[in-house]
Amino acid sequence: MAENPIRFGIIGCAEIARKVARAITLAPNSTLSAIGSRSIDKARRFAAQNGFPDSVKIYGSYDAVLDDPSVDAVYVPLPTSLHVRWAVSAAERKKHVLLEKPTALNVADLDLILDACRSSGVQFMDGTMWMHHPRTQMMKEALSDTTRFGQLRSIHSTSTYAAAKEFLENDIRVKPDMDALGALGDAGWYCIRAILWATDYQLPKIVAAFPAVDFNQRGVILSCGSSLRWEDNKVATFHCSFLAHESMDLNLYGNVGSLRLWDFIIPYEETSAFFSLTSGADFSELHLGWTNKPEEVRVASPLPQEALMVQEFARLVMSIRDFRCGPDPEWPQISRRTQLVLDAVKKSIELGFKPVEL
Repeated sequence: MAENPIRFGIIGCAEIARKVARAITLAPNSTLSAIGSRSIDKARRFAAQNGFPDSVKIYGSYDAVLDDPSVDAVYVPLPTSLHVRWAVSAAERKKHVLLEKPTALNVADLDLILDACRSSGVQFMDGTMWMHHPRTQMMKEALSDTTRFGQLRSIHSTSTYAAAKEFLENDIRVKPDMDALGALGDAGWYCIRAILWATDYQLPKIVAAFPAVDFNQRGVILSCGSSLRWEDNKVATFHCSFLAHESMDLNLYGNVGSLRLWDFIIPYEETSAFFSLTSGADFSELHLGWTNKPEEVRVASPLPQEALMVQEFARLVMSIRDFRCGPDPEWPQISRRTQLVLDAVKKSIELGFKPVEL
């Protein structure tokens, strides 16, 4: 562990918090300092189940974590409807904010969070883990190779899983008062982020949801998709769902090559990942096969992607604490653009699938 690591607090004992707590312990510049729940008993059970050391403070309220002077940064895995209240509260108490996705119910709410972070001079980052895997940077380099990939022309992404009956009836992601964005916020966030990442975060000109949406009885989206179009006629589509078998596909097509992967959100393996790159392919004589086959590009990862996310976040916090640097504005901007597109998809659905201009 690095000397004087960033001390994290976690507010909320969601299932995803188990994964991030492990990531905090694995990241060499971070340490877990406190865990808080609305119930002290729940916080104690969470600590015991995850083998937290005795040095981790256990609190029966979120405020207690935010008031702890030994906490530098907080991870917030609470339901989306609670993000504004607790992320703003954390920022106002000078805690750096690592916020689970989706960041907010709409961009107006996210702006309240980002304004609070900016005013307090604290770092903001959302919890989109796959962006921190070394494979992601390797793919970006492949996309920028005009000889092998060319100009990006189209993108397709999916994020789906067939949720069990218990999930569909009781999970917070299907409750309108907790996570009203449903599958669009939970799974669609990944698709939208991947599309924006591929386009260097250029916002599309037109967003149009597909006229095929599944809602539950409470009006929460269980499955949906959308098309996106840019001014240069680049296009993208995505599909997200709680009702279809596991998929995490990302397909990128240039005018010279194509790049594909099937596990972009959670790699098949923790220590390495791969993507498929095809360049200059054509059909052989009589169209009996292909002239060029896909190349598998494999990338090793020194740490799990969630630990790399924590490490990068802690590095930014250290630069603020130790060198008086300002917060990195790139991560808040990326989150905001993702939220803007998500809002546009939701608006298109509400308008009867009419195109929405950004």
